[in-house]
Amino acid sequence: MRQNTGDRNSGGAAPGDGLRLLAVHAHPDDESSKGAATMAKYAHEGVEVMVLTCTGGERGSILNPQMDRPGVAEHMDEIRPAEMAEAARILGVEHRWLGYVDSGLPEGDPLPPLPEGCFALADTDEATQKVVAVLRDFRPHVMITYDENGGYPHPDHIKTHAVSVRAYEDAARSDYHPELGPAWAVQKMYYTHGFVRRRFEVMAKADMEEGDGSLAGALERWQSMPDIMPRVTTRVDCADWFETRDAALRAHATQIDPDGAFFAIPMDLQKRLWPTEEFELARSRVKTELPEDDLFTGVVPDSGLSSDRL
Repeated sequence: MRQNTGDRNSGGAAPGDGLRLLAVHAHPDDESSKGAATMAKYAHEGVEVMVLTCTGGERGSILNPQMDRPGVAEHMDEIRPAEMAEAARILGVEHRWLGYVDSGLPEGDPLPPLPEGCFALADTDEATQKVVAVLRDFRPHVMITYDENGGYPHPDHIKTHAVSVRAYEDAARSDYHPELGPAWAVQKMYYTHGFVRRRFEVMAKADMEEGDGSLAGALERWQSMPDIMPRVTTRVDCADWFETRDAALRAHATQIDPDGAFFAIPMDLQKRLWPTEEFELARSRVKTELPEDDLFTGVVPDSGLSSDRL
């Protein structure tokens, strides 16, 4: 079994052992703001990494003032897939669409009903079958998805959690829709929470002591977020890939303001004070020891043990 050595080349499964990682996300751009540096790192090391995006992001608002111009909103269904393709290229990952329509983020009091035909209203078992088909085809050893709160309470994120957790269980059952392919037991499933409030607090404190204090305003925007660090089990050192993460984010030009909060923290500060991305081990079919510094700790590569013996 893979050992948690802190060095992926020093023991257990190593790059080139046929390891595969699947990250399931709700919209294009989610993959670049949640665990992107980790994915880029693993892809560079030889892990086969795939992003599965559940919706096309068609109802996303234009969040970059530079893109708020005639013709953009009317063609979001064409623009966002192109942005996703460029982000995937930058990260070095494969990409698939699950094929659902963005639900949009309902706003108002009372909240308006969700639009007909959207992902959040889709039949959960039907969506689960589609994810199971991808799992059985791609056969990842590790998958990443959202927690029960969706990372934040967008209806598509919550739906993504629901179908991902069910698919993790059902893909391993030989009696579950055998027409979708041979059963495949994903060995570990992680939640990515995306935004870590404590990270912003550390950065803002350092900026107050060493810089101009400009991060204080950015921190205020995140103060209402819960502290998820007690849930974190796994921290992956991926500072060398922060620039790649940011480039992938910028590829989603309709969604990411290059002068916005995502890029407010100086890169040298990030690498020095918080060089990791955080994950929560939610399910595991293999033995591991917590805390971890590698999503593949304990994973048995294809050459060592077939999934039907897990």
